[in-house]
Amino acid sequence: ATTTGEFFTPTHTASYGVISDIDDTVVYTGVANTLKMMWRLFAQGADSRVVFDGVPELYQGFYEGSEGNQGNPLIYVSRGPWSIYQVLVEMFRLHCIPNGPILILREWGMKRGSLLPRRARDHKLDAIRHVLELYHSMDFVLVGDSGQHDPEVYNRVLQEYPGRILAIYIRDVSADPERSDAIARLAEEARDHGCDLVLSDDNRVLAEHAAQRGLISEKALAAVQRSEAASSTD
Repeated sequence: ATTTGEFFTPTHTASYGVISDIDDTVVYTGVANTLKMMWRLFAQGADSRVVFDGVPELYQGFYEGSEGNQGNPLIYVSRGPWSIYQVLVEMFRLHCIPNGPILILREWGMKRGSLLPRRARDHKLDAIRHVLELYHSMDFVLVGDSGQHDPEVYNRVLQEYPGRILAIYIRDVSADPERSDAIARLAEEARDHGCDLVLSDDNRVLAEHAAQRGLISEKALAAVQRSEAASSTD
C-alpha cells in the first residue's frame, strides 16, 4: 500500500504559533444542537460550510505576523470525526485560510457502542500539551469559542506553560449571561498569569488586540475590518 501526505514544519522566520479550534471558532457548527451539528458534519460539503466573517483575514494575519512574511504555523484541533478531514482541507482552500496540521481528536462509530464519540475535553488538552512540548522553544496564541470548554482548557494550559501563551482569543457563541460571567472570571485569572483572554463575537475586536500586541500587521487588521464591515452591510 502507498499513500501521500503533507509535512508541516515552522520556518526560521516564524515568531510564534497558533493553536485554533475549528468548530464554532472558524466555521459555524452549532455544537449545542446535536442534530443540526451532525447534519453539518456528515451531509454538508466544503462549499456549504459557513466560515465566520473575518476569519480568513485574521488567520492570514497570524500566518504573516507583524512583519508580513513570517510564516507562523497554524495548528487546528477539531471535535469532528476523521471522515470530514478532507472536507475541512477543501474548506480551508476555498476560503483562503492558511493551511496547517488538523488534529482530529475523536473517532466516531459503532465500535464504541454509540454513534457519538467520547467527550473530548482531555483529548484537546493532551493534544495542546503535545504541540507545546514538540515546539518547546515557541510561544503560542490560543483561539477557541465559548460554547464548550475552550476557555477552561486554555487557562489550564496557560498555568501549566507560564510565559508561553501570548494571548487567548475566544469567540462568543453563547447567549447565557452566566457563561459570560464565568469567562470574565477566567479572564481575570489569565491576567494574573500575564496573559489577556479576549472574549468577543466580532473578529475586529480580536484583530485590534492582536495588532496592539504586535501579533498581526496593521494591513491585516484593516483586512479584517473591511471583511466585517462588508458583511454588516449585506
